[in-house]
Amino acid sequence: MLGPALIILTLVVVIPVGFLITMSVVAGLLGWTLKTEVDDTFEGTEDLTVSRL
Repeated sequence: MLGPALIILTLVVVIPVGFLITMSVVAGLLGWTLKTEVDDTFEGTEDLTVSRL
């Protein structure tokens, strides 16, 4: 009886939580990378100055 309970717990709790945490890290890294790239592209322009206000 313990085996099926562990399988259900894994499928319902562990896998979705692990997926959400992983995707949060991926989203953070992607946002940081894109922001750095855009800041480098617009360096010295009024757009970058306004975005930092």
